Amino acid sequence: MKRWLAFSPLIVLAALAVLFAGYALKRDPKVQPQALVGKPMPALSLPDLDSGRDVPLRQTGDGPILVNFFASWCAPCEVEHPQLMALKAQGVSVVGIAYKDAPANTQAFLTRLGDPFTAKLIDRDGRAGLEFGVTGVPETYLVGADGVILGKHTGPLTPDAAEDLLRKAN
Repeated sequence: MKRWLAFSPLIVLAALAVLFAGYALKRDPKVQPQALVGKPMPALSLPDLDSGRDVPLRQTGDGPILVNFFASWCAPCEVEHPQLMALKAQGVSVVGIAYKDAPANTQAFLTRLGDPFTAKLIDRDGRAGLEFGVTGVPETYLVGADGVILGKHTGPLTPDAAEDLLRKAN
């Protein structure tokens, strides 16, 4: 009897490993929640990084825009940054929302890497991220001229991912 008690933690651990492995094998990591796609962009006003004044998100650009949630503390955001700069060079309007970040850190991040954004807004408490359904940064949303969310990309934008996202505007 004492022998079985000694091995019981190993048996429990093995059972948990089988349970978690079964979940991981059934879960597709490429499946992403697209809850807001096809719905209007949330009607939010956020503080502007430069002026501190509240700016209605819906008034940050004409035509299709990309809304990019990023943070200075986010390593994948640094990986994505050159692609955002390339989009700016192509004339794409990108609104940056600094997610749960200190404004001074956001400004230092943009000073160091360059500023690809047509508007820079601050989501200090994560409220806007919650409204959009952000699961982690970086996340980018394509918003049509009518304010409807046309697409979403989770993770760093690559040239192919940006092209696929922008194609949904047509």
